[in-house]
Amino acid sequence: MAAPVKRKAAIGFRAHSGWAALVAVSGSFDSPEIIARRRIEIADAAIGGSKQPYHAAEQMELLHAKKYIAQCTSATRRLARDAIRAAMEGLRDRRFETAACGIVLGSGRTLPKLEGILASHALIHTAEGEFFRNALVAAAEHCGLTVAGVKERELLDRAAAHLRRPVDEIACRIAEIGKAIGPPWTQDQKYAALAGWMALAANDPTSTTGTRD
Repeated sequence: MAAPVKRKAAIGFRAHSGWAALVAVSGSFDSPEIIARRRIEIADAAIGGSKQPYHAAEQMELLHAKKYIAQCTSATRRLARDAIRAAMEGLRDRRFETAACGIVLGSGRTLPKLEGILASHALIHTAEGEFFRNALVAAAEHCGLTVAGVKERELLDRAAAHLRRPVDEIACRIAEIGKAIGPPWTQDQKYAALAGWMALAANDPTSTTGTRD
């Protein structure tokens, strides 16, 4: 007897300092399916200050700061890999194949070397955002996933283009999905889901766009 055909799914992320919202999606945007949603921890509690590593490094000598950031990077990427593998295994158990990963990105501002970052409080905040988003990108690629990143400020416009819907319809539809499944459905889950559907559309356009009259 042939094994059941696996349906394609994608994982979407919106990151914060030390954690990220994960939403796994499948189906078309007209007939969406939220398969999983959870908060994942991507800062190692055993490393002091790891939720805001650049803030912690600000008070250190440069050599110590470099070693500390490297330690936090290794730990965060490991936690991100573990979380993605667990999500993929959970989807596999439910007969879904994880096809791609979508990640909400920041502005993409080019950052200076560590000493330049630590000299500017504004750059410290920017660097921490990039730190956790980059860890998710690296972890997803390590797990063999195709990664589609989209800047947060461009998310709705890009989603409209990828999913072939007007921006207003995208916003209304994503809100309706939350009403149907219940909380939590904050901006974190909405944006992570949109990033996931965009990644799925890029991987398999027929799986998410549905049909239009």
